[in-house]
Amino acid sequence: MSKVEVDQITQQSGSTLTVGGGACKTAAIDATTVTIGRSGGTVTLTSGATQSGFGRTGTVDWQTTPKTGNFTAVNGEGYFCNTTSGAITMTMPSGSAGAIVSIQDYNKTFDTNNLTITPASGEKINGGSADGTLIISTEGQGLTFVYVDSTVGWKTVHENEFTSGGALNLVATGGTVTESGDFKIHSFTGPGTFTVSQVSSTAADNTVSYMVVAGGGGGSGGASGDGGGGGGAGGFREYRAPVSGCYAVSPLNGNPGGTAITVTAQAYPIAVGAGGTGTAVFRTVGGSGAVSTFSTVTSAGGGGGGANTTCAVAGGSGGGGGGGGGGPTSCSPTSGPMFPGGAGNTPPTTPSQGNPGGKGGAMGGTGDQRGAGGGGATATGQNSQGPQNGGAGGAGATSSITGSPVTRAGGGGGMSSPSAPTPSAAAGGSGGGGAGGVCGAAAGAGTTNTGGGGGGAGGGGPPDSGGNGGSGIVVIRYKFQ
Repeated sequence: MSKVEVDQITQQSGSTLTVGGGACKTAAIDATTVTIGRSGGTVTLTSGATQSGFGRTGTVDWQTTPKTGNFTAVNGEGYFCNTTSGAITMTMPSGSAGAIVSIQDYNKTFDTNNLTITPASGEKINGGSADGTLIISTEGQGLTFVYVDSTVGWKTVHENEFTSGGALNLVATGGTVTESGDFKIHSFTGPGTFTVSQVSSTAADNTVSYMVVAGGGGGSGGASGDGGGGGGAGGFREYRAPVSGCYAVSPLNGNPGGTAITVTAQAYPIAVGAGGTGTAVFRTVGGSGAVSTFSTVTSAGGGGGGANTTCAVAGGSGGGGGGGGGGPTSCSPTSGPMFPGGAGNTPPTTPSQGNPGGKGGAMGGTGDQRGAGGGGATATGQNSQGPQNGGAGGAGATSSITGSPVTRAGGGGGMSSPSAPTPSAAAGGSGGGGAGGVCGAAAGAGTTNTGGGGGGAGGGGPPDSGGNGGSGIVVIRYKFQ
């Protein structure tokens, strides 16, 4: 048995059939299949009527053939835009309230070749200026626009970034993590582990930037008129990866020519070198700093400062400065009675880890106890100065790898003679180098986590101690979004 329920049927006029046209009236049709209209015809809702359950309400029909060249969008359509071969411009249709258009990066190339969206003449995008364009440059991005009105024009109502199974960006843990734009920075001020749990699907993003600074050397001891040389700075090595953002690198940046590190999903042990111990033992060389390491990169510790009877020690960024007094008899004089400091860049690296220490000893006689400065990352330690003052430590290197400029790896200053009319402490090199001692005053220590060298001890009566070298640091930087 069949049943037909009709609330109201208005008489057919021409080709029009009206169902449910009375006020407060509802027409119900309950059937397995209901056909409205005929092939090629049009079904129209009257003014003020609403629809539900069929038709478009805030969605688009996606066109599955990717766009590879400039085109004009159509209201109600979505487009996969393939910019692999070059940039594309999409012109929006003339705006009408409720019009909708969507786009999606087809092959994650918007960052290489941009998509430019241009409104129709005189119209706006997201409330910008009339005729203003929108450039899409984010890899994997998709956007949906709805035309609102003449005030804001086409408004972005949905945004996404397509990732290949979540594996687009590098993911890692370890150290103290900060961010600078699209980049994460891991700073290690002590031993730790840099653990990569996911590599980027963009191969270039897996080559990381790094800075590895070793511990600075300690200053040597002094007493009874014989002072010590400053410790050399810890080895300074830096590499800015091609995909690393815009930050200021030091003169020792190893790109090109240095050691690139491309990470994989594994754990990387991090060693941060301690500073060498400044010694209080008369005529004894300061202790050398310890190495810092990340993957295949090792920065050598700074060399200990030399003493009256002991040659200064070679080191990474800076060799220790030469000792004061008459100079150690085991070292051959290089200029008059002056005696050499330790060699820098030991073992040798490309680019260089740094510079040698200055020459110490008596410039005009054996009674002047001046010590030389330890070598720094970018400058040789200063020779002992006449008539009785010590040499300053060599300058360090400045890098903005952490997001702001910081100078590290300065050499320690050498001691000054107590017999000088106005003795003054020889300055440590910029980048954490400790100042040299004067007339029994304590020598300065290298600053923690800079790899600065310790200052050389003064030549007063009782044994005086050289300053300790500063500990090192390891910093790793990479793109994470």
